[in-house]
Amino acid sequence: MNGLGDHPNMTASTAGGVDRRAFLALSVAGAAAFLSACGEPPGSRANPSSDLDLPNAGAWVMPSEEAPHEATWMCWPSSTDVWGRDLPDVQAAILRVVAAIARFEPVTVLARPNEAVTLRRHLGSEVEVIEGPVDDLWARDTLPCFLRSTSAGARQPLVAGRVRFNGWGNKQGHGGDSQLAAHVATTLGIPLVDSGLTGEGGGLEVDGRGTVLAARSSWVNRNRNPGVSESEIAARLVDLLGAKRLLWLDGIAGKDITDGHVDTLARFADPGTIVLDRPAYVEPGETWYDVSIATRTTVKGFLDLNDKPYQTVALTQPKSPRGRGDSFLSSYVNYYVCNGGVVAPQFGDARADAAAKSTLEDLYPDREVVLVDIDPIAAGGGGIHCATQQQPK
Repeated sequence: MNGLGDHPNMTASTAGGVDRRAFLALSVAGAAAFLSACGEPPGSRANPSSDLDLPNAGAWVMPSEEAPHEATWMCWPSSTDVWGRDLPDVQAAILRVVAAIARFEPVTVLARPNEAVTLRRHLGSEVEVIEGPVDDLWARDTLPCFLRSTSAGARQPLVAGRVRFNGWGNKQGHGGDSQLAAHVATTLGIPLVDSGLTGEGGGLEVDGRGTVLAARSSWVNRNRNPGVSESEIAARLVDLLGAKRLLWLDGIAGKDITDGHVDTLARFADPGTIVLDRPAYVEPGETWYDVSIATRTTVKGFLDLNDKPYQTVALTQPKSPRGRGDSFLSSYVNYYVCNGGVVAPQFGDARADAAAKSTLEDLYPDREVVLVDIDPIAAGGGGIHCATQQQPK
């Protein structure tokens, strides 16, 4: 989740505070937890470990999102402590996303036991509902990264890779959500592989060919991995995901609840193409505009695994979205790729929506692009990618 506001909607940084959901968390986690979210001070990084306990050793790999899926996993939002009076609208938006994805592949929704029966009745037999200790809707961050065996005919073709969820640096209550990765592994009867790191799936982007893209701000941060060096974090993530290398973006800490997740800044469309978020207005000095420029500059300096510069494609935010608020995420980059489809946000700016749809159709010519109104989710600082996690075939 990320408070990427646009010009009409004052962002958290320009308002001089954190976003609505981070502010809510302050009353629970306390000021000390918030201060720790503001990044790692110079000189605080520990020396790289020379004897890392790396669990994968090439046995599993996280496929790209474009690879065939067995299913999409989502979580049913239930907490009025988080969403207050907006909860019914948020639930309605989740149902719209479920319906869009279910056109293309099976969907499994995790829900609290006291809501599962009603939800099953509402969704019908087309969507599987599984009971679990759900706090919030952010499946990308709380569920495991599903990994596929690299050995043909392996007895265990799928495992659950875990980065430990701590409420984005203890900014939100997460007693149930922190259990979901293990819960899903147990439900599916697959091993749970622990990276030894704290973080979120929204902080990772993989091309499925060996490259991981991540932002330092949400990993090399004392609110998640105190005392762990950048090089050790990179080594553990590369090992967990069965990759060859990690490319770091700077991101930005302390300006939204996620500390700058990569999945609202930059995404792989294929191993040679990176999709970038672009604000609707040119505003030097505005936090998220500056982050977008820094991200683009950094990506322009990367080479792909064939030693060629990446092709870059921008998705420009809407100038006049329906949604308002300091936390409103108006980034089209937070889309989700499923079997035969791409599900992306629709913000009510007809020109921007059409341009985003056209660009995504060019990027994914063999898939149908579907736009969904997710304004209540976007108002909480998140998007469709944040609310989904793919299970590969």
